[in-house]
Amino acid sequence: MNQNVPPVSSLLVVLCTCPPARAEEIATALVEQRLAACVNIGGPVRSIYRWQGKVEKEEEELLIIKTTPRRWPGLRDTLARLHPYDVPEIIALPVTDGHPDYLRWAEESLCTE
Repeated sequence: MNQNVPPVSSLLVVLCTCPPARAEEIATALVEQRLAACVNIGGPVRSIYRWQGKVEKEEEELLIIKTTPRRWPGLRDTLARLHPYDVPEIIALPVTDGHPDYLRWAEESLCTE
């Protein structure tokens, strides 16, 4: 085996900012529905963005969600439905490497069989 080639991961990290009052509710729902293996809630974060022609500044919490490509469509749709914003930040980033035991645990956590 070539030691220079990282192991292939099937994990995604999804980032989503949301109002502090809704973060735990959303995170819990995603884990309970097995759409996410784990959700970290970090914050507060200060978001500065343009919305409807104005620069807005909001205090939010950052959800760091671990899922798989197989669960991604359901997670994306459920997160958009639960989220109070008209246009929530929901972006998925591929994990290219990680601790094998963690990657295995994450995938096993999402199994429904």
